[in-house]
Amino acid sequence: MMLNPTFSRRLILMHEIANHEKASVPALMKSLGWPRRTIQDVLKALIGMGVQVEFIEDGVRHNDGYYRVTDWGPIDRIWVRDKLPELLSTLER
Repeated sequence: MMLNPTFSRRLILMHEIANHEKASVPALMKSLGWPRRTIQDVLKALIGMGVQVEFIEDGVRHNDGYYRVTDWGPIDRIWVRDKLPELLSTLER
């Protein structure tokens, strides 16, 4: 199966957010090894897919907090989990 790297990156990020207790941008940067800007851009793109991601403020500063996927929209969460190795391999090409 040939998967699009851009779409794969979005699914990987959703999976990572769902499996982090507090998926802050620094935590996601550490676990995924992606730059801050990539994570921020992919987060913005999720809205266009019908996915709902909520930012939970959790700190002293205005931008302290973490993300949580509140609605996977048309995406099958189980499929993403099962295909994670394939999704990750699309980014290695």
